[in-house]
Amino acid sequence: MKTRFNGPFVVPVRDIVRHPGEMREYQITVPLAERWGEGIVTFDAGTEVDLDVRLESVHEGILVSGTADAEYSGVCGRCLTEIVRPVEVEFQELFAYPGEEETDFEVQDNHVDLEILVREAAVMALPFQPVCQPDCLGLDPVTGERLTESAGVEADAPIDPRWSALQQITDQGSTADRRAPENTEES
Repeated sequence: MKTRFNGPFVVPVRDIVRHPGEMREYQITVPLAERWGEGIVTFDAGTEVDLDVRLESVHEGILVSGTADAEYSGVCGRCLTEIVRPVEVEFQELFAYPGEEETDFEVQDNHVDLEILVREAAVMALPFQPVCQPDCLGLDPVTGERLTESAGVEADAPIDPRWSALQQITDQGSTADRRAPENTEES
């Protein structure tokens, strides 16, 4: 896995390589060069990702742990309203020293490249069906307009024309019930 050593996510670890017990902490703000994510919400290019990273030297390599804070943007999955929400993700991975075993992440030339690690954690934290608010009603299927909070009065659902004949029967039954005298016997 070749990497570039001058990118914004590349952190030098020369001073702690092969010194178990040594630790360094970094706070980095990185603007994204490209969009992250493919769904209806993404991290747009230019979005700033705030990283709080802890690098610990262990016998096998450099243990990287930390958090990434950013804002995703896109549209509500129900009503298509624009949304922007913050997200915070945690990550932890061992960057192994180069050797005989093949690993996903390696210390290369005394540097660790956090981009793939942070990208995977951040994109996996994106909601699959984002909503602008938890009780979003979505769009009206007839008019296509955004539904708002109901005023407590429920509108009658349109009746399927195939069942309209049954509606007449229930209407007749309710008028007959209103005309029938109530049983007022007391026992």
